[in-house]
Amino acid sequence: MSKLSTATKRLLLGRPFRSDTLGHELLPKRTALPIFASDALSSIAYAPEEIFLVLSVAGLSAYALSPWIGVAVAIVLVIVVASYRQTVRAYPSGGGDYEVATKNLGETAGLTVGSALLVDYVLTVAVSISSAAANIGSAVPFVAQHKVLFALAAIVLLTGINLRGLRRESGIAFAVPVYLFLAAMMGMLGWGLFRVVVLGDELRAESAGFELVAEQSDLTAVAFVVLLARAFSSGCAALTGVEAIGTGVPAFRKPKARNAATTLAVLGALAVALFLGVVFLADRLGVVVAEHPQTQLRGAPEGYEQKTLLGQLAETILGGVPGGFVLLMVLTAVILVLAANTAFNGFPTLGSVLARNRYLPRQFHTRGDRLAFSNGILFLAGLAIVFVWVFRAEVTALIQLYIVGVFVAFSLGQAGMVRHWTRELGTEKDPVTRRRMQRSRTINAVGLVSTATVLLVVLIGKFTVGAWIAVAAMVVAFGVMKSIRRHYDSVAAELESAEWDGVLPSRTHSIVLVSTLHLPTMRALAYARATRPDVLEAITVNVDDEATRRLVREWEDSDLTVPLKVVESPYREITRPVLDYVRRIRRDSPRDVVTVFIPEYVVGHWWEQLLHNQSALRLKSRLLFQPGVMVTSVPWQLRSSAQVPADRGGVPEGTREGMPDARRQEFDNEEEPR
Repeated sequence: MSKLSTATKRLLLGRPFRSDTLGHELLPKRTALPIFASDALSSIAYAPEEIFLVLSVAGLSAYALSPWIGVAVAIVLVIVVASYRQTVRAYPSGGGDYEVATKNLGETAGLTVGSALLVDYVLTVAVSISSAAANIGSAVPFVAQHKVLFALAAIVLLTGINLRGLRRESGIAFAVPVYLFLAAMMGMLGWGLFRVVVLGDELRAESAGFELVAEQSDLTAVAFVVLLARAFSSGCAALTGVEAIGTGVPAFRKPKARNAATTLAVLGALAVALFLGVVFLADRLGVVVAEHPQTQLRGAPEGYEQKTLLGQLAETILGGVPGGFVLLMVLTAVILVLAANTAFNGFPTLGSVLARNRYLPRQFHTRGDRLAFSNGILFLAGLAIVFVWVFRAEVTALIQLYIVGVFVAFSLGQAGMVRHWTRELGTEKDPVTRRRMQRSRTINAVGLVSTATVLLVVLIGKFTVGAWIAVAAMVVAFGVMKSIRRHYDSVAAELESAEWDGVLPSRTHSIVLVSTLHLPTMRALAYARATRPDVLEAITVNVDDEATRRLVREWEDSDLTVPLKVVESPYREITRPVLDYVRRIRRDSPRDVVTVFIPEYVVGHWWEQLLHNQSALRLKSRLLFQPGVMVTSVPWQLRSSAQVPADRGGVPEGTREGMPDARRQEFDNEEEPR
């Protein structure tokens, strides 16, 4: 790596961390809540709005069902939180649904959960960042007009921050904006409810006077039920992020399981309160949001830019508070970015676990300079950027793909918990413990029925409008990981089952590739002689008659004792004639080992690599496939190489033997070895 690239890397990422500095600061509940709850809490910014957007297809009258749909979502949220409280108590190791499904339902179920969560993490980044752009756009029109650019820039920024390695000491950086968001939301909802319920103020949103044109006013009963199913499934986006605490149990202070369960309960209470508060006030204030505002909203002023549902609530309720609207929009965007950041933690960690289990390339298990899983971070960022770009940072379009993965994980996780408690009850004799286990099994069974029902509703209501993409992505991820595991298992079986016969080769036949008689060639010859082969020869490929004759004359004029052979190449190829020559030796002496020594330049600049060593690289890549052939690269560091001192001091004694004095002064200008 060149000095410039190294300096740039250090400027962007910082100095590398030693492995022994990897530690885990245990978190109190007050710090763990904002760190692990930002994803679930941030969904308040888009989940209620998606209910209204879906219902807008049927016109303004369908909005009357929004509170009931909100209550249904809240009930499912309570059930899922109660179910996960049982999970964190039974599996405090932090494996989450992946561990539960793998241990209780088998590797296939566990891999299904892994595939679903990987897809869900990617969509979490895409949806959260796109929603952040939409909410900031409600206060800053420039962002609304360039939300794709804003979203892409935010993902790149998050990627850089995570590549630098977020330390647990940064917990306060998460806690402050999350608590500020909670305070602002509670303040806005509390003040709005007080004014509407107690004071009786007639608060009306800016869109309350608009007429909403139904896109499908003549829906059949079946179509309307499907529409309600879509609205409900979109609202269930509020449940995403609940599982984060289940995977973060090891980070809690002791007693870990109890503290995690308590934090889950607090998270559930906050999420339900905020979600129902937003849905209720949006209905009371007459907020109107449309999937296609240009065609569905009549009575809107010319050039009207539709604000988000949360933005309209904040503007109406906090209109008299200086800076209140802008502050809430900024805090909403910040917590959405933090929600995306939870995926930057969860995806690489899950990828590391899957790589350790040989379902992903081992590079995903390797930590980078800053002790972060850099490959997982970059892979996640790349996929999220693709989704944001393809769907133009439209939350409504992305939400159709969302939550499929998380509810697959929910359902299999709860099924695994039911089997876990059933197995434990088979061996437990203590009556008190059995009653507690039976209660937990009942809760998880209710959770299984609820999440499986929601998953079915999501697939029915959203499959044709985008959910199929998420399903296809999960199937592809599952298939790829299965294939990777089969490959690793096949290689392991091949390497372990074969018995080493211990038979040494009869002789070693060494070949030094030569194109020019210069210092790299002399070093390669010296090293080849030092290995004491039975046969040592140099070969050159004749692709230029004049250059070959000159090389032969110089070789004969030197005092080199190694014979030089010329291999003809009528079609001016280099690789094939060498391969044919090596194969001929192997065919004549199949018990001999052929060692090919290739002189190579070590360069200090990336562009120099394009000018040198290309023939050597091609030849090495082909020779490696030849049985009984060893390939040895003999490096020669050019002055530009950062690994060589400036005062290189010439060639080591012995490598200059037989080199003509004139040639010693010319090696820097010679062509590379072929």
